[in-house]
Amino acid sequence: MTDQPILKTINGNVATLTLNRPKGFNSFNREMALLFQDELKACDKDDSIRAILVTGEGKAFCAGQDLKEVTTPELNPGFKKILKEHYNPIIELIRNIEKPIVCAVNGVAAGAGANIALACDIVIASEHASFIQAFSKIGLVPDSAGTFFLPRLIGFQKASALMMLGDKVSAKEAEELGMIYKVFSAEDYFSEAEKTVQTLSQMPTKALGMTKRLLNQSMTNTLTEQLELEGKLQIEAAQSEDYAEGVDAFVNKRKPEFKGR
Repeated sequence: MTDQPILKTINGNVATLTLNRPKGFNSFNREMALLFQDELKACDKDDSIRAILVTGEGKAFCAGQDLKEVTTPELNPGFKKILKEHYNPIIELIRNIEKPIVCAVNGVAAGAGANIALACDIVIASEHASFIQAFSKIGLVPDSAGTFFLPRLIGFQKASALMMLGDKVSAKEAEELGMIYKVFSAEDYFSEAEKTVQTLSQMPTKALGMTKRLLNQSMTNTLTEQLELEGKLQIEAAQSEDYAEGVDAFVNKRKPEFKGR
């Protein structure tokens, strides 16, 4: 296994990005954060990539920030730079790339690691995975959009308790709360995640991207604004090659072959 902090593999129309600092439970340092951004941007620009899978190497998905970095004076970028240049751009990329991003959580997802997972479009977890808003344990506040997404996923009261108490949430409980999509056995979760992302990679990419845009805007739009945006994007989707293919396939009772155009 290479010591590159982010591994990238391509299978068909799917790019898999693996967080690869297993000895540090895939915690983020500056090198890893910037490389992750670079790889996400490359996936965004590559039209042959129509879906992205994010996972972690080893026992953990991601333990959040590498505390060794922030407690070593000559390495510490400072929290202002860490948030502005590391985590905030990662979250923005995950939400603004108009391709589906599936997260396969193999183990613990803590702090920023948990919130990066929750920012993805679909989260599939191993039965051994867990999610922890660990910030309060060391006197910090949640970042990486945790305070934005978690209350919307599971409700204000539950999110408040998890963030203040720092309780560990099992994969099963996360699924029951609506925090994640599905949980599978440790043997099956990754193959199920791969099936999901491969399915998405063969679907109408433009329509999925516009759906993602609508979901993003629904966080802040009024009902009227959302209806107007739905109308605008529906007209745009109806002009795509994939729409024409989908209708033709339906009429002729055959399986559609979407091209992402």
